[in-house]
Amino acid sequence: MNFREAKPEEYKVIAGFQEKMAWETEHFKLNTDTVLKGVKAVFEDSSKGKYYIIEEDGKIIASLLTTYEWSDWRNNFVIWIQSVYVLPEYRKKGIFNLMYSEIKKVVKNNPNYSGIRLYVDKTNMNAQKVYTKIGMQGEHYSLFEEMF
Repeated sequence: MNFREAKPEEYKVIAGFQEKMAWETEHFKLNTDTVLKGVKAVFEDSSKGKYYIIEEDGKIIASLLTTYEWSDWRNNFVIWIQSVYVLPEYRKKGIFNLMYSEIKKVVKNNPNYSGIRLYVDKTNMNAQKVYTKIGMQGEHYSLFEEMF
């Protein structure tokens, strides 16, 4: 398995993963055109974030997006992990652990980063177990939102 930064021409695979993830986790049908444009926007403007993938034998089996949050408390950036998707047949094989380990290396080796955050749907117990197992904590903050 190979962890690497995604290439712009892989945007359709990543967008497809996002549609699958939204349906699996929230039973929410995304607008394909909007998602394709949203994923392409990240490749066109690196300030929006960065996609990473895991591939095996040339096949993309997982992806995630990292975005940046400025922390005035730390005078530094916090990396957010978002849009995580692993193909079902590759789950429970340590794929997210591998991706997280690689992102953690990026953060620890860059003096402009102070930490890693992610959010998870409250009902996604499987993901919460994975995040707890790798050492992340979920007790400190609750997420509030108003989406339009």
